[in-house]
Amino acid sequence: MEIQENFVNKVAQSGLVTLDPADFYPAGERVIYDIKENLFHGLILREKDFREFVKGHDWSQYQDKIVGITCTADAIVPAWAYMLLANRLAPYAKEVVFGDADVVEAKLFEKQIDKFDFEQYRDQRIVIKGCGDTPVPVDAYVALTSKLTPIAKSLMFGEPCSTVPIYKRKD
Repeated sequence: MEIQENFVNKVAQSGLVTLDPADFYPAGERVIYDIKENLFHGLILREKDFREFVKGHDWSQYQDKIVGITCTADAIVPAWAYMLLANRLAPYAKEVVFGDADVVEAKLFEKQIDKFDFEQYRDQRIVIKGCGDTPVPVDAYVALTSKLTPIAKSLMFGEPCSTVPIYKRKD
């Protein structure tokens, strides 16, 4: 007895367009500079000592890196200290961001998303991919949703075979 079955790929016929947030992942080595190393007794920033450090430090080690500036100590650090670090890093670093590793990733994704032209997705049924090897911050999903909602016919999260509906335009 011969059984012949025709498989129909309903996902391929659905007209869904998959958008992978990982495509917005900005390349580059990330480094976090923690200003706590410059605090006197881990509590206060002494201006004279800090300025000497900034003047003598080898900033070239941050060449072409994405640098996040933060302070993990429970200390009050004046804004000018972060500004001074950003000033010294600017000639070398690919990007300087205020924040820890999570904030750096969120800001980098958002910057990439902001400069992307989403017009190609106008009136499309879009699935924003939910799984992958690249960690994507929730901020990126929020930014993508914000950009796509005004132009997409529908917006879903997940994989084409198993989606969570987010938005559907009423025509």
